[in-house]
Amino acid sequence: MVADHVTRQVVRHVAGLAVVAGRWRVGAAGLVAALAVIVALIAPAAAAPPPGRALNSTDAILKWVNEYRHKPEPEQLPTVVRALSAMQAFKDAESSGAYIGFIAGVLGSNPDGAEMLVAKMLQIDPSDHWVLVRAIAYSGLPDWKEQLATFVDRMPTRRAMIDKYLDGKLPTLEQIDYRPSQPGMLDKIETTLHIGNEHPKKVALASTPELIDVLWGYYLATGDYEPIGRVIKLLPLANDHDSVDNLTTGSAAKFTLASNAVRDTELLAMLKWSVKSQPKDVAVVLNDVIETADTVDTVHMRQESLAAIEELKEKGPDSKRELSGWGQVGQGALSMGCVVAAATGQIELGIPCVIGGAAYTASLQYATH
Repeated sequence: MVADHVTRQVVRHVAGLAVVAGRWRVGAAGLVAALAVIVALIAPAAAAPPPGRALNSTDAILKWVNEYRHKPEPEQLPTVVRALSAMQAFKDAESSGAYIGFIAGVLGSNPDGAEMLVAKMLQIDPSDHWVLVRAIAYSGLPDWKEQLATFVDRMPTRRAMIDKYLDGKLPTLEQIDYRPSQPGMLDKIETTLHIGNEHPKKVALASTPELIDVLWGYYLATGDYEPIGRVIKLLPLANDHDSVDNLTTGSAAKFTLASNAVRDTELLAMLKWSVKSQPKDVAVVLNDVIETADTVDTVHMRQESLAAIEELKEKGPDSKRELSGWGQVGQGALSMGCVVAAATGQIELGIPCVIGGAAYTASLQYATH
């Protein structure tokens, strides 16, 4: 199958390169080398594993995840999570977003059985328990805090993380910052010199490619509009020419929606229904996404996105051509989370790539060699 072929190809390309994103340094050469745009390639639903087939291989798990939103099997989730932990798929926090979103989506859509599912998933390496903590917090369950409190003694290595969620010091998917702003030169000077009153930092989830991974993972688990609606709200960032981080995230939202809608007719219908109620700045970009999906012209969209990011990196922001500190691109914009397109042709740069048409992470490279 095409997905299996792509899986093998990408695994070979990204093997040994997962640590690259954490080693970037600022500078023009590094900025040019880091250019890429995120895309999730959700393949048409594959056949579900036949009864009795073990979900302990990359291929089987990919097929099961692709099919899940059409044929939910929540009782299989603990088996899958245990297998992924054994594959070290949660080793890299930056590339685990899609896994977290998927687990969160399964829990959120099964409120009556969520506690039992979590209990069965605890049998993973304790170092991976952070994935379960975050998935519970992102699940949208009305009693998610009670769920965390229930399991805190069984996840002692993550007690500090759980306490922060319970105290409201860590954000959930209800607290996304859809309009992140970049500090100006005066703000930077004031911060550096400790001038003025210090205001408490707002607890919010940053708009990043990693967040997009989480939202696509949630969609794969539910097929619901809610995670798609959140991706849609990130679209205006595709027109932000003052921040490479924002422009990259917005381009990722735009391109993943278009690319996935080409393959997912239900998603395309959802976008067409949604555009009628969107504010103008969102609707303009969303209409472009819909047209691109209708005409299957994602190549043109990708080229435009790459060109826009390249221009911003070369010339600096529109509002201020700041030289001091320019090039400080956030690590999220460089590592691109997990849902990065092999189609961008940037695999050789060592940027994690999506595997086989499912929103899976580069961590799957550990599964097959």
